[in-house]
Amino acid sequence: MKADFDCRIIRSGRKTLALEVTADGDLLIRAPLRMSEKEILAFAQKNREWAAGKILEARKKREERERLEQENPVVPLTREELEELGRAAADYIPMRVAHFASIMDLDFGRVTIRNQTSRWGSCSAKKNLNFNVLLMLTPREVIDSVIVHELCHIRHMDHSKAFYAEVLKYFPEYHKWDDWLKKNGSALMRRLPKGERDGQG
Repeated sequence: MKADFDCRIIRSGRKTLALEVTADGDLLIRAPLRMSEKEILAFAQKNREWAAGKILEARKKREERERLEQENPVVPLTREELEELGRAAADYIPMRVAHFASIMDLDFGRVTIRNQTSRWGSCSAKKNLNFNVLLMLTPREVIDSVIVHELCHIRHMDHSKAFYAEVLKYFPEYHKWDDWLKKNGSALMRRLPKGERDGQG
């Protein structure tokens, strides 16, 4: 069985299937290690209309980003500036993670700082947390909003109503600062030098 659209399957220790559309408009299917490809692609076909809409939306945003890049070129960070941001992030972000994890009564794994061009943070099935070094260019409230978002994924590995209720419980101004990041984040990510990028995940 083949899907009638392009997709990439990523297997991990997770227990459920999930679809994800990247900022570039690529479709990822996150699946349990032992699930058959037939089951995975059947799931993708079942959700193809949702995926198609999200892919179209992501590609339109990508085109808009590219247009803005041409019209408003930004000055990339130097390697020295990026290293300075990395040191600041390594000092500040794990401290804030520990602060909120204590309040939320959560255990977490490793905290990693990465140079990324699509994600601000992520949480793995093993409770490891990744954060974008460029968060250090944002207001501190934005950093806290991303940290709480990722910590809440330890309890809810989705973006359900229960997940957002948990986020708002611990960070009531989440939507305000998430909107700030949506509005300004693309310009910040464009400052990351191409030779210094860790990847998209």
